[in-house]
Amino acid sequence: MRSCPIRSSFHGSQVSVVKVSIHPLRCHDRAYRRDAVFHENAAAALKGLAEGVAAWAIPWPCIHEFFAIVTHPQVYDHPTSIAGALGQVDAWLGSPSLVLLSETGSYWLKLRGLADRGKIDGPRIHDARVAALCLLHGVRELWTADRDFSRFPSLPTHNPLTPGS
Repeated sequence: MRSCPIRSSFHGSQVSVVKVSIHPLRCHDRAYRRDAVFHENAAAALKGLAEGVAAWAIPWPCIHEFFAIVTHPQVYDHPTSIAGALGQVDAWLGSPSLVLLSETGSYWLKLRGLADRGKIDGPRIHDARVAALCLLHGVRELWTADRDFSRFPSLPTHNPLTPGS
């Protein structure tokens, strides 16, 4: 698995190594839901991060989206219970190597720039928000299966779900 250094505003210092979060719409739910496509690959990638000693990160909006997706009755025939989804988030938050990425004072300027340059409209603003948080915190690579992140060339991506990645 690839790793990269990030600067975390929470800790005020360089985090030695970060394995960057997997975007939930395409990966977190796949790791959690056994009925999801690529479940085994996603589960292995997340387990490696959560149980590893190297720092890794999840932007807060990805936690929110995970919850929205796995509990949604129009996404899954048998959605995850609220208790089950909350328990999974608690498990991730229990990883001692997890760094949570949230907005800082310069967040709006970063988001505004990405939205303008990427011609972002409608629901694509969610991806811009995740990209802005990653860039603000110095993330060098976002793990995602969502090709829409190609709109943000300043944030390289890696798809951990494809064989040989």
